[in-house]
Amino acid sequence: MATVRSPSYLLTLGRWRRGVGVAPQARALAALVPGVSQVDNKSGFLGKRPHRRHPGILKLPCVRLPRALADAAQLMLLDSAVPNVEKQVQALTNYLWSRHLPVEPGELQRRAEHLEKKFLENSDSSQTEEKLRGAVLHALRKTTYHWQELSYNEGLSLVYMAARLDGGFAAVSRAFHEIQTQLPEFQPKTLMDFGSGTGSVTWAAHSIWGQSLREYMCVDSSAAMLDLAEKLLKGGSENGKLYIPGVFFRQFLPVSPKVQFNVVVSAFSLSELPSKADRAEIVQTLWRKTSDFLILVENGTKAGHCLLMEARDLVLKGKEKSPLDPRPGFVFAPSKKPKEEKFSMVILARGSPEEANRWPRITQPVLKRPRHVHCHLCCPDGHMQHAVLTARRHGRDLYRCARVSSWGDLLPVTTPSELLPSPVEDPPES
Repeated sequence: MATVRSPSYLLTLGRWRRGVGVAPQARALAALVPGVSQVDNKSGFLGKRPHRRHPGILKLPCVRLPRALADAAQLMLLDSAVPNVEKQVQALTNYLWSRHLPVEPGELQRRAEHLEKKFLENSDSSQTEEKLRGAVLHALRKTTYHWQELSYNEGLSLVYMAARLDGGFAAVSRAFHEIQTQLPEFQPKTLMDFGSGTGSVTWAAHSIWGQSLREYMCVDSSAAMLDLAEKLLKGGSENGKLYIPGVFFRQFLPVSPKVQFNVVVSAFSLSELPSKADRAEIVQTLWRKTSDFLILVENGTKAGHCLLMEARDLVLKGKEKSPLDPRPGFVFAPSKKPKEEKFSMVILARGSPEEANRWPRITQPVLKRPRHVHCHLCCPDGHMQHAVLTARRHGRDLYRCARVSSWGDLLPVTTPSELLPSPVEDPPES
């Protein structure tokens, strides 16, 4: 269908109206970008749907664990002999949420040299080399985050299940929902979950694509975690029948470069790797094993966001080409008791960006004000825009769609192929 055009300019960086006035600072910073406010009316745009259900809405309603999974987890906890489970769950949750990335050897060396130079400047020349080295090591221990690899035995695996089963399920469900909403015709047959843990990815994928998925490959270095995930699939026992057919468990990634999966997932696993080099090797391996979508999910913290941006750049800017799949990659998309799960995610897809929805994504909470709305947008070409929309300037449909949209949704407008960067730089969160 023909595109419906609203007024041809989108005001960026803030205009407010009181009567007919415009704030002087907003007038000085505002910039007009041609073409951005053009409502995308392809495929009927709204059709007969209300604005609150416009096609860019991607938020996922409150999700619940499948009853079979919740019952199996409850049974396993009741049968366990783990003491003070609630306290251990809270302690593990706090630890995982506050975790930093491991310090790289080069950075550690730089810090040590800086401290040594500082101590030499402030100490007498009679200080021995051994004392100086001891002072440097003592200062490093006090100022450097001590990263440790988590080793999941049977007891810690149960605590992790109690702490993270529902949150992990919700996070990956949101990622799968993104793909299903934008590509309802996509019907994957194979899935690989790296760092599979409790197996929540398998359950979430089965909830959405259970009719088409035939093989689920769960890879985790912890034998205790693999045993736990298998028990959950068997209703909490060792001898039951798998609730989801076609699930396989391995402690190592498939070696053959010819083995690819429609969907590859790494959820909360990159943060468990000890160095940037290890993360780079795993991300490249996972990308080679991806035929359609690579989904990476981490905690919604600064450390989690940095991990995903590192992985995204590695795939998009990497020169390595898979001999079996030379297609480039592009960014497809930046509970039991109701609660919010804060996470970061990036979905990388094989093929051409033109195949995906090219609407800009809302990267911050939408600010609703009288007769205008503030939207921070990540446009398809990567530029960030702070847009202020009004019904008078941009049309009733676009204004109302923006007003009911949320952080993470797509705004149904078309944008020029190239945009000038905003006068104020916002941190990229798409």
